[in-house]
Amino acid sequence: MSTPQPVEVPQALAASYARSFGDEGRAWLAGLPALVADLLDRWELVRDGAATAGEASLVLPVLGRDGTRAVLKLQLRRAETEAALIGLRTWDGAGVVRLLDHDPGSGTMLLERLDGARTLTSVEDDHTAIQTLAELHARLVAVPAPPELRSLGDVAAAMLEQVPRSVTRLVDPTDRQVLLGWAAVVAELVDEPGDRMLHWDLHYGNVLAGEREPWLAIDPEPLAGDPGFDLWPALDSRWADVVVASGDPRRVVRRRFDLLTEVLGLDRFRATGWTLGRLLQNALWDVEDGATALAPASVVMADALLDRD
Repeated sequence: MSTPQPVEVPQALAASYARSFGDEGRAWLAGLPALVADLLDRWELVRDGAATAGEASLVLPVLGRDGTRAVLKLQLRRAETEAALIGLRTWDGAGVVRLLDHDPGSGTMLLERLDGARTLTSVEDDHTAIQTLAELHARLVAVPAPPELRSLGDVAAAMLEQVPRSVTRLVDPTDRQVLLGWAAVVAELVDEPGDRMLHWDLHYGNVLAGEREPWLAIDPEPLAGDPGFDLWPALDSRWADVVVASGDPRRVVRRRFDLLTEVLGLDRFRATGWTLGRLLQNALWDVEDGATALAPASVVMADALLDRD
């Protein structure tokens, strides 16, 4: 094995790993140079640019022996990375970045290289952007979920169990009523969670320009469930500079929701309910992190979907 090459870890990633994983995260980061050197040797790759970082991973551009442009995606092994592997193998590049190889020991993925500098956020016209995302999304959720993926039914049941203790941490009685209302809707849907393979985080920033196709999804966190639960990231995309800046955020939310449900062929009532479920999940996470009020954007989105002319 060659001498480990220096790997520059962005400070934000280092801080995130230290905060989320403590000593385990710091130890993983310390072992990156040796891991990278081993994978470069084993897969006959050469580095082809500076590393970049996502929220939980380091991405290193590489070239294969035949000149193939690819990236190494390195991250601490977690349940989410295992689910991503299942999803990428099942989709097999149809609307999503293609998995070229995988190291079971470290969880590292070798992926086709897309244009990391050009996301769907770069498309100025929001109608074009949401149409593009919706068409991509429809291809992804058309695929039945493999049985080994976690079910939305289990996720929703766990959320409902958490509601009684979380709602008491909200200061405003109105927020408490709203949260309980979202939970009531989820309780009506929990027994029919769906069986499609969801991306779970398909927003504008997770769609990159490619050569094989104009746009491809990245960073899936696959889950088996109803596609309605998968709409929130698209509805929330570019919230400040497009949705709020429009002067009428409720109108933009409704326009996006109507287009998404039409392209994906979803029942709008169920899609509304599962979107409220996603808002519930986000709120529970926020409360877990110390929040004592609902996020204003979530309230606006819920109002837009529930208060229709």
